[in-house]
Amino acid sequence: MNRSITFTKNLFDRDTLLHLRIPFSIYLFPVFWFGISQSLNIHAIDVFIIFIVLHLFIYPASNLYNSYMDKDTGSIGGLEHPPPIKRSMYYTSIIVDVAGLLICALTGWQNVLLVAGYIAFSKSYSWDGIRLKKYPLWGWLSVMFFQGGYTFMLSSMTAQRQVDMFWFTPANLEGMLIASLMLGGSYPLTQVYQHEEDGERGDYTISYKLGVKGTFIFSSIFFALSAIVCYHYFTTWRTLTDFFIFVACLSPLIIYFSWWFARILKNPAEARYKYAMLMNKISAACMIICFTIIMIKDSV
Repeated sequence: MNRSITFTKNLFDRDTLLHLRIPFSIYLFPVFWFGISQSLNIHAIDVFIIFIVLHLFIYPASNLYNSYMDKDTGSIGGLEHPPPIKRSMYYTSIIVDVAGLLICALTGWQNVLLVAGYIAFSKSYSWDGIRLKKYPLWGWLSVMFFQGGYTFMLSSMTAQRQVDMFWFTPANLEGMLIASLMLGGSYPLTQVYQHEEDGERGDYTISYKLGVKGTFIFSSIFFALSAIVCYHYFTTWRTLTDFFIFVACLSPLIIYFSWWFARILKNPAEARYKYAMLMNKISAACMIICFTIIMIKDSV
């Protein structure tokens, strides 16, 4: 019994819990919430279960696995000073993934397959045998799709209990595109402060290849594209009011991005960890508020 307790403590010690970076999962919540906000006949219990599965198990397990594979010593998302990596963290990440899948089974085997698909992506992104992360284009495209459109699909299918081909309507496909474009623009900004460490490890991310200023220009283009597609989506499948809500709620993010970009143009050294994390916080808050307002408006 004592050995079991000691073993469990070693698997879930303070350093391991920090590398799970559970609070960091909130930055992935907006896409999930976007998918829910655009769904009809929402099954609240299933939504709650999948929320717990993704944000308390699957995303943290992915963070831990990524930390183990990267052996980061510098700042990473949600941890400015990460503690040392240990072999036990690998096993903990697998245990947390399995626990998440078991809980997910409460919503049906179809959702288990969807979540397993996300896990497979997260492992191939970091695992040395494939390591999509080291390929600028493929790494970026995989994150863009799985953390964007795929997560939108997963959350919406779960909310409506519709895991089938009939879900793929023009409106839902366009929703997936919006989610992917937003992730495609924001993800390179999360890498902009760690070019040196990525380069030393051989992970030539798209942000590394673009450079600091190039990353901001690239992200600006994708943010503009997502706004254009959002206008078409909301005016075609929703209402013009929804688009105005979207623009109003995201205006603080646009202002902050513009301010940071202006600093970068003067001095690329302003691509700092603290600015990237603050942008994540503003972005998450703005989008969560936006989709919450839209959901409340539609329910009245």
